[in-house]
Amino acid sequence: MLPQRIGVVGAGAWGTALAVAAWRAGRGVTLWARRPEQAAAIAATRENARYLPGVALDPEIHVTAALADLKDCEAILLVVPAQYLRASAPALHPALPPVPLVLCAKGIELATGKLLDQVAEEALPGRPVAVLSGPTFAAEVAAGLPSAVTLAAGRADLGRALAEALASEAFRPYWSDDVTGVLIGGAVKNVIAIAAGMVAGRGYGENARAALITRGLAEIGRLAEALGGRRETLMGLSGLGDLVLTCGSTQSRNYALGHRIGEGRSLAEATAASRGVAEGVATAGAVLALAKRLAVELPIASAVNAVLHGGASLDHAVGALLARPLKSETV
Repeated sequence: MLPQRIGVVGAGAWGTALAVAAWRAGRGVTLWARRPEQAAAIAATRENARYLPGVALDPEIHVTAALADLKDCEAILLVVPAQYLRASAPALHPALPPVPLVLCAKGIELATGKLLDQVAEEALPGRPVAVLSGPTFAAEVAAGLPSAVTLAAGRADLGRALAEALASEAFRPYWSDDVTGVLIGGAVKNVIAIAAGMVAGRGYGENARAALITRGLAEIGRLAEALGGRRETLMGLSGLGDLVLTCGSTQSRNYALGHRIGEGRSLAEATAASRGVAEGVATAGAVLALAKRLAVELPIASAVNAVLHGGASLDHAVGALLARPLKSETV
């Protein structure tokens, strides 16, 4: 049966956009905000002025800061930043009903190197887990512009039911059973998007950006395959589609942060200028730790991490990439 009542945990730009998308799909929607003052402001004005200005929320979308208001929901969209998912669990676990959880953030837990489905299964047990990912900017989804995503679940019937529950004329989910591939695609593309922003901000040119996107996709595929995901998944919306979108627009928080660094700003300065969390900053280190454990080579992700966290200059990091031994493209 299709979930009729959808809860959205997290009232940032993406959470708010997903609440609007679920409402357009004909579902009852409860949007939960962590801060009571934020929930009150959104409920009063019917606008998330801080994170998604200019988008009107229908009066039927219930906005709240009370977790108890989620008790009747039949599916929960978790839009909590990747590095805060486990920390949020003690409050969420006793309040959320035992219904499917759809993970809508992108990242790898830095402290453990675990994918977000593993984190959710450990911290919020007793609930089936699915993942929603793909090439989406929150403002465009909220505005009702055509968008497509991947919705992955280990059980095909669950993935299909959730996809059908969220589908509308302008929002088209495709279901998949490759949860690992979808999670890796969403997480690692943020790191590659930072690299693309750095390249653009430094003025290295469009040839360099195109090469970086293509070789970045190869890195994502290698890591996904080593974890049991499928490379063909990365040729779809949650891999190639998401990568193309976020590696070429300042609407992407990760690309925009990388662009500022390419222009010469420090990580602290670039972060301070961001609206929302650029997940790739934390994910870069987590990805490398995971790749080292699996003996998977990720030279672009390594270069990004060296610039962000290792004190390397961008010019030196790019020079090191260009000086790597020549190899077959298919390796």
